[in-house]
Amino acid sequence: MQTQAGRPGAGGAPQLRPASDTRPLEVQIIERAHQRSCAHGITRAQHPDLDLLSRADLALTLEANRALSGHAQPVMETLYDQIRNTHSMVILSDANGTILHSLGDSDFLAKADRVALGAGGCWSEQSRGTNAIGTALFEQQPTTVHAQQHYLDANRFLTCSAAPIFDHRGQVTGVLDVSGECGSFHQHTLALVRMSAQMIENQLLAGSFADCITLHFHSRAEFVGTLVEGMVSFSPGGRFLAANRSAQFQLGLSPAALASHTFSSLFGAPLSMLFEYYRRATPARLTLRLHNGISVHARAEMQLQTSDFQRTRDAAARPTTTATRPTRTGLQALDTGDARMHAVLTRVQRVIGRDIPILITGETGTGKEWLARAIHEQVQSRSTGGAPFVAVNCAAIPEHLIEAELFGYEDGAFTGARRKGAVGKIAQANGGTLFLDEIGDMPLALQGRLLRVLQERAVTPLGSERLVQVAFTLVCATNQPLADMARQHAFREDLYYRINGLQVSLPALRERDDLRQLIDIILAAEHAAVDDGSVMPQLSEEVLQRLLSHAWPGNLRQMTNVMRTALAMAAGESRIGLQHLPPEWMASEAPRASPPSGRQSAPLSLQDNEWETIERALQAHPGNVSAAARALGISRNTLYRRLKAHATSAPADQ
Repeated sequence: MQTQAGRPGAGGAPQLRPASDTRPLEVQIIERAHQRSCAHGITRAQHPDLDLLSRADLALTLEANRALSGHAQPVMETLYDQIRNTHSMVILSDANGTILHSLGDSDFLAKADRVALGAGGCWSEQSRGTNAIGTALFEQQPTTVHAQQHYLDANRFLTCSAAPIFDHRGQVTGVLDVSGECGSFHQHTLALVRMSAQMIENQLLAGSFADCITLHFHSRAEFVGTLVEGMVSFSPGGRFLAANRSAQFQLGLSPAALASHTFSSLFGAPLSMLFEYYRRATPARLTLRLHNGISVHARAEMQLQTSDFQRTRDAAARPTTTATRPTRTGLQALDTGDARMHAVLTRVQRVIGRDIPILITGETGTGKEWLARAIHEQVQSRSTGGAPFVAVNCAAIPEHLIEAELFGYEDGAFTGARRKGAVGKIAQANGGTLFLDEIGDMPLALQGRLLRVLQERAVTPLGSERLVQVAFTLVCATNQPLADMARQHAFREDLYYRINGLQVSLPALRERDDLRQLIDIILAAEHAAVDDGSVMPQLSEEVLQRLLSHAWPGNLRQMTNVMRTALAMAAGESRIGLQHLPPEWMASEAPRASPPSGRQSAPLSLQDNEWETIERALQAHPGNVSAAARALGISRNTLYRRLKAHATSAPADQ
C-alpha cells in the first residue's frame, strides 16, 4: 500500500514512505523533491531568483538567529579547515532557507555569487527547486544533491551536502551545508556535515539554560565526552528541560514524552544523590540505570548560579522594587530559553562598558527593571563592585517634586526643604547606574536640564551654583512611543537621540516560550523571600497548565503577584492546587493566542481581540503609528488612547 509522503512534524518525526519502495532512501528523497519542485511551478531552464535580502532585512534576520550563528560559526571554521582548497564553501542558513553566513575558497565564492549562494540568498525548495539546503529543511534529514540532481539547470555545477540543525525543543532551527564544484565531490562530506551539525546542536543545548544540571551519558564509558554522548538538562529542582537527539534515542522517548519526566523518573535516583556525589573531592564517573533498565556511565555538569542558601539570603536582602527580580545576577540570569530575550541580551552584552546609553521599551510589566539591574550587575562584575543602582520612576514622583528628587537641593532652596539639603538621585548614581523608568512622563521643562547633565557630565543642585561631577551608566525605560512623541514635540527630540544609544524591546509574556523557566524562577524567589524554613510546594499539573496557557496581560508583575498569593494560600501544603490561585485571576483568565505545546486556546475576549489586532498593525508598520492607525481605520490619537488604556489595564500596583 502506498502512503503519502509529507513534511515531518515537530521534533523531526520520520515521514511515512511507500512500504513497497525498496530504492535507496537518497533516491526517494530526490524524486520527492523533484515532484515538489514541479508542483511549485518551477521550470528547469528558468533563471534563478538572484535577489538578496536588503541590508536592513538581513540585519534583522541575523539578529533573530544570533544564538544559532554564535554557536555555529566556530564549528563552521573547523569544518572549513577540513575542506579547504577543495573549491568548496561552508554555509549556514536559517529555518526558512535564508543564508546567514558562508566562508570558503575565494575562487569558488566568486562562482557561488553568480547564483546568489551567499548571505541573504534564499535557498528554499519553493524558490530554488531541489537543492541540499531546501530539501534538507523539508525532509528534516541530511541530504546530498549532486550535479544533475539539482532541479534548476543553473545549479547543476554544484554538489551540496546539508544537514538540518535541531534546537532543544526538537524544532529545525537551521541548516549546515557544504557546497562545491561537482567535480570535487567526496563521499565523506555529508558525514562531516552531519557531525558538525550535531556539534552545533549540543552547543545550542548547553547554552539554552543559565541555571541547570546537565547529565552527559552513554552505555559505553569511552563515549562519554564525545560527540555521540547523550545530553539531558534538568532544572535545579530536577524537572526535565531538554535533551539532545542521542539522549532521546538512548532513553527511547520523544521530546514531548520527556517533558513530563524528572531526573528521578528517568534515572531511578533522587536528585539529592547527585549533589551528594559531587561533594566529593575527586568523584569518579557515575553509573546510573535508565528507566528502561539499561545501565549507563555518566557525568554531571552543574551550571547553578546560586545555592539554595544564597537564594534565600539574596531574596531577603534585596530592596523592595516595583517588580520582584530574579535572585541570580548579570545578563545570563535573564537568558532562560526565549529566542527574542536571548537576542536582546546578546545586543546589550556588546555595549556593556562602552558608555552607550540603553533605552528599554516594551509593555508594562515586561521586566524592564529586571534588565536594568542585570545591566548594572554585569557592569559591576567587571569592576570592584559596590557601586549604587539608583532607580527613578518618572511617572510616580509628583511633577513639583521630581526636579528636587533628580538634581538635589541646597538648604533653604524651597519651602519645606530639609535642613542641610539633599543629594539628588543623579548624584547618588555617581560611579554606578542611573535607571530612569517611564522617562516618557518626565516634564518637558526638566528634559532640557537632564540633557545638559548628560552632555556636561555635571549636575547643579537647586539653590546652588556649584557643579557636581557625575559619571554613571544610563539606562532608560518606557512603554510609550518616544519617537512619535518627539516628532509631535511631546518629548525633546535632542534628548531622545541622546538616551537612545541602543534601543531594545522586551517581548510580552504571551509572546515568550520560556514560561516554565520563568514560573520556576519566580516561584523560587517568592518562596525564598518568605524565609520561614518551609519546603517549597510544587505546582500541580492542573495549575502548571493553567499558568502556561494564560495570556498574562499584566506580564511578569502579574505573574509575580499570582505566585506570591498562591504560595501564601498553600502555606504548609506540599502542592499548589487550583484552589490556591487568586479567585479574581481565575475569574478573568485570558488564554494565550498561541499556547505552548500546541494546545488549543479558548476564544479571546473582545479586549484581547482588539489588542491583538492593534499589535498586528504595529508590527506591520514598525515605528510608524500613523500608518498603523490608517490600516486600522482610526485616528492616530485614538490609537494612542487605546495603547495607553492597554498599558494601564493591569492591576493598580503594577
